[in-house]
This record gives sequence, structure tokens and C-alpha cells, in this order.
Amino acid sequence: MSDSALFIGWNRPARGREAGAVTCFGEGVQYFGELQERGEIESFEAFFLDPHGGDLNGFFLVRGEQVNLDRLRYDDERFQRWLARAELNVDGIGVLRAVTGAALAQGMAVFTEATAGLD
Repeated sequence: MSDSALFIGWNRPARGREAGAVTCFGEGVQYFGELQERGEIESFEAFFLDPHGGDLNGFFLVRGEQVNLDRLRYDDERFQRWLARAELNVDGIGVLRAVTGAALAQGMAVFTEATAGLD
């Protein structure tokens, strides 16, 4: 399993744009499924969170090799168009790079080294 991911989180549908938000969600599921079938990403999952009063109410977690995720995030015109439509229909949408596994261990080692002697 790769140690890189894109975290695409959102708050809730924009008022009056609920149908557009549902359409964007479906387009995202279809698009990420196509990318997975072609081997451009390793996997993806969609999550809805229980009501909790916060501003994160759902997310996609898209896993893959970092180089492929970077290409998707910054160079893929279809992703950019999908994200632009989502931004018009969903409040608080954002895309973040995420790491786990060996990349997380490496990042933690850098952090630990940087904090040495701060006590």
C-alpha cells in the first residue's frame, strides 16, 4: 500500500445548491473509480461523518504514489474542473496532501530532530 494520499474534505452543500452537491459527489465517485481502474491511483474511499457541529462533514481519501497524486492534483484538467464545480456547490471544500507509513515515519523523524533542545 502506498504511503501518500489526497484528503478532499468538505463541510456541507451550499444552501440552494444541494442537487449540485449531490451531482458533484457522484461525479467524484465515478472519476476516482475510473482512475483506480486505470491504475493511476491505488484506491479511494468516501466518508460521511456523523453530525457534530463542526465544519468537516465528509471526505474522500484518495491513495496512490505521490508523483501520480501530484499529477492529478495540479495537472489533470478533469480534476480541476470537478473541483471548480464542487467549490460552487459545496461549502468548505479543500484538498490536502496526506502521508502515512514510511513517509509519516520520515516526517516524524524530521520533526523530532527539529524539536530537540527546545525544552
